[in-house]
Amino acid sequence: MKNLERSNNLMVTKLTDPKMNQKLENAIRVGQPVLLENVEETLDPALEPILQRQVYKQGGRLLIRLGDQEIDYNPDFKLYITSKLPNPHYLPELCVKVSTNMLCVLYIVY
Repeated sequence: MKNLERSNNLMVTKLTDPKMNQKLENAIRVGQPVLLENVEETLDPALEPILQRQVYKQGGRLLIRLGDQEIDYNPDFKLYITSKLPNPHYLPELCVKVSTNMLCVLYIVY
């Protein structure tokens, strides 16, 4: 994945990174791909609008609401999620959100 998106300036982060939300917001604005590493079986609720692609148009701009902020949404944004869990069990709701919105979820065992 890192090699595939290297030319697009892939940003790598983790849920434990204190600046993860800020990094995600910037990546969404500029259309930069993000790799979210080492995800466990539950995801941060702050990711819900991204997973559900809750994008809307206002005044000719594409926007997405993250927390209490509306930010510009670049359709080139991609989110990749990886896990080190050998056999992760995600809730069916999460699987539906991800597969219907064509986000890539990768299960990688090291």
